[in-house]
Amino acid sequence: MRKLFGTDGIRGVAGEYPLDKKTIYAIGKALGHHLPAASRRRIVIGLDTRESSAWIAETLSAGLADSGIETESAGVITTPGIAHLTHTLNFSAGVVISASHNPWQDNGIKIFGLDGYKLPDEVELEIEEEIFSQLLATVSRPRTSAPSLPGNPNLHDAYVEWLASSISGVDPFKVVVDCANGAASAIAPEVFRRCGLPADFTHSTPNGRNINENCGALHPKVVAGEVIARKAELGICFDGDADRVLFADHHGSVVNGDAVMLLLGRELQQQGRLNGNTIVATTMSNMGLEIALRESGIKMLRAPVGDKYVLEEMKKTGAVLGGEQSGHIILSQLATTGDGLLTALKVLEVVAHSGKPISELIADLKVFPQVLKGVPVREKRPLAQIPAVQATIQEAERDLNGSGRVVVRYSGTEALARVMIEAESKEKMEKHANAIVQAIQQAIGA
Repeated sequence: MRKLFGTDGIRGVAGEYPLDKKTIYAIGKALGHHLPAASRRRIVIGLDTRESSAWIAETLSAGLADSGIETESAGVITTPGIAHLTHTLNFSAGVVISASHNPWQDNGIKIFGLDGYKLPDEVELEIEEEIFSQLLATVSRPRTSAPSLPGNPNLHDAYVEWLASSISGVDPFKVVVDCANGAASAIAPEVFRRCGLPADFTHSTPNGRNINENCGALHPKVVAGEVIARKAELGICFDGDADRVLFADHHGSVVNGDAVMLLLGRELQQQGRLNGNTIVATTMSNMGLEIALRESGIKMLRAPVGDKYVLEEMKKTGAVLGGEQSGHIILSQLATTGDGLLTALKVLEVVAHSGKPISELIADLKVFPQVLKGVPVREKRPLAQIPAVQATIQEAERDLNGSGRVVVRYSGTEALARVMIEAESKEKMEKHANAIVQAIQQAIGA
C-alpha cells in the first residue's frame, strides 16, 4: 500500500512532511535512481503559481542532480504542458510542482514517465520504497540548484504552439476565461491570441497566494456570472494547474465534465473517430449522461475516480475519450493526460462549427438530482470495517432500489471522505446523504 503517493502524486502542506526539504531532496534522489540508464538522462520540471513552488522545484532538482540527472525548467506551465513536453522532446521524465485545486498553502509533486503518462501505481510504490531508503540513509545536505524561474522560454513556446495548432477555422465569438490565478495565467492568453480568439481574461494575476481563491473550476458560478455581466457567449474556467476545465453557457448555467463528454463524444462519433462508440467516465458521473449517450448509440464505461484510472480503462478498452464530471477530459488521440486548455479549444471548435450555443448542443442531458458532500476525517480506515457506516450505506441502497446511486469513498488528495448520492427524489437524496455523513463523522470525523 502506498504511503506517500495519492491518486495524483504526492501532496501536503508546503514545508511540512512529506513536502519538507529533506523529504523533497530524497524524492529527487529516489526518482533519479529509478530512471533507466541512458547516455543522457534529463528531466523537465514545471510549476504552478504558489509561493512555495519555486523552492520545492529547486530542492527536488538538487536531489536529481546528486543522482546524475540533468534538469530543465519550463517555468510556470500547466500540468498537461509538462506531459506534452516530456514525450515530444524526449525527456526521461517530467515533474510538475502543483497541488492542482488545493489551497495555496498546499503543494505537490506529480511525475510523468518518458511516454508522457502518469506513473502506474506499482512504479510509484517502487519509488516510494526508495524514498524511505534515502530518508533512513545519511542524506547529504541539498546543494544549491539553478533557479526554477523564469524557465526556458523555448519549452513554453513549444507547448503554446502545439495548442494553437490543434484547432482551425474557428470564427471568433465573445468568451470569458477564468485562469484561477494559476498556471493557465502564463499560457492561456498567448494561446488564444495565436488562435485569433478574442477573450476577456479574469483571475490571471497570481500573487503566490490567490491560486483557486474564489475563482476557477472550483467556483464555476463566478465565470458564469461574468458571462452574464459581459454579455458573452461562453465562459471557461480552469483549476490551478489547468488539467481540468468547466464551462458556462450564455444563460449563466454551469456546464460540467459530463456535458463536455456528451458534446465531444457525439462530435467524435459523427467524424467516425469514436473508437468502439465507447467513452469512459467515473463512478461520479451522472446517470443522465449514461442515458443521453445510450440514446446516441454510445456506450459509457465507469472507472474509479481519478483521471489516471480513467486513462487505464481507456487503454484497456481502446476508448479515445474519457473524463470526470469535475472537468478532467482525456482526448487520447491528441494527449496523454487531461488538458484543460486543449479541451477548451476543442469545445470552442465544436460550438463555432455548429453555429449553435453550447446549451442547445447538450439540451437533452437530463441530470438526475445529485449531491456531493465532503467529510473531514482523522483517518482513512476501510469503510467496510466501520459497521455503522456500512449499515447506513446499505439502507440508502435498499431505499433507492435501483432508481439512484450511492458512492462513498476517500479522497485521494485530501483528508476527506466523499459522499455522493444520486436519486430521482431530491428528498431521498438529501436524507440519505446526511445520514451517511453523520455516520462517518461519528466514527472517524476530524
